[in-house]
Amino acid sequence: MTLKTLEPYRADITGIAVESTFNWYWLVDGLMEAGYPVMLVNTSKVKQYEGLKHTDDKHDAFWLAHLMRLGILPRGYIYPKEQRAVRDLLRERRRLVQQRATHVLSTQSTVWRHTAVRLPSKAILGTNKMPWPELVNDNVALGIRAHRAAIKTLSTHIERIEDTVTKALKPMPEYGSLLSVPGIGPVIAWTIVLETGELKRFENVGHFASYCRCVDSKKTSNGKKKGEGNIKYGNPYLAWAFFEAAHFAIQYLPAARRFYEKKAAQRHPILAMKALSHKIARACYYVMRDQVPFDEKRLFS
Repeated sequence: MTLKTLEPYRADITGIAVESTFNWYWLVDGLMEAGYPVMLVNTSKVKQYEGLKHTDDKHDAFWLAHLMRLGILPRGYIYPKEQRAVRDLLRERRRLVQQRATHVLSTQSTVWRHTAVRLPSKAILGTNKMPWPELVNDNVALGIRAHRAAIKTLSTHIERIEDTVTKALKPMPEYGSLLSVPGIGPVIAWTIVLETGELKRFENVGHFASYCRCVDSKKTSNGKKKGEGNIKYGNPYLAWAFFEAAHFAIQYLPAARRFYEKKAAQRHPILAMKALSHKIARACYYVMRDQVPFDEKRLFS
C-alpha cells in the first residue's frame, strides 16, 4: 500500500526520512528494495522548532522534510539487513541468559531456605555433579522441578544461538583480532563485532568511544560542570561489553590492574573501571580497524 501511494511521485522524491522507532526494519527494507533513497532519522538529535505551539505526525513530517532540504537532518545508521538478524539473535541470547539466571537464583534461594544447603549455580545448571539435598515437601519439590525444566529448555536454546553466532562470525577477521585482547572472550567479542557494524562509519576513535558510552557526558562553563548532556546516547550493549572486558582485564593483565588501582586510589572505583573500559574500547577500535593483535605496551605505555 505504501509503495503504491509513493509510485506517482517517484521522480520527484529525493529522499524519504524514517524515524528510528522500534519497528523501522520492515519499512526501511521495503523502501530500499523498491529503489527509494532512505534516511534513518536519529530522533534523539532532532530538535523541534521552539516556536511551535502544538505538534502531531503531520507537523513532524514537514519539520523533517525542512531539515532534509537544509541538509542538517540528523541521520542514524541503517544496519545491513544480512547481519541484522544475527545481531538481534545475540540480543535474544542475552535476554534468555538473564531469564535463566532468574530461575537459577530462585532455585538456589528455595533450596537454601528449606534445607540450609546453598547449592552453587554450577550444580543447578548441571555442570557440577554435586548431589542435591532431599526435599521432603512435595510442593517445594514441584516448584524446583519447574525451575529446573525452564533452565534446561533455556540452556538448550542458548547453546543453539551460540552455535549459530559462532558460525556467522568465524570468517570475520575482526572477531579473531578481538580474541587477542586479554579479558575478551567469545561472548564479548560477538557483542563488539555485531553491535559495531561497519567500523568505517565512525570518523575516528573518539566517535567510536563515545558511541560505546565510554566518554563523559557533561556541560561545562568557566571550568565548572553545569549539567549533563544525553547520557543515554550511544549503544548500551557496547557499554556493557567493554565494562565486562575491563573487569576481566584486571584478572588477566597486570598492566590493566595497575592502571585500575591507580585510578581507584584517586577517584571512585566505578569511575576507575569506566576509565579502563574507555582505554580498552580505544584499543579494540585499532585492533579491528588494522586487524592486528592486541599490544599491551601501546595501550599502557
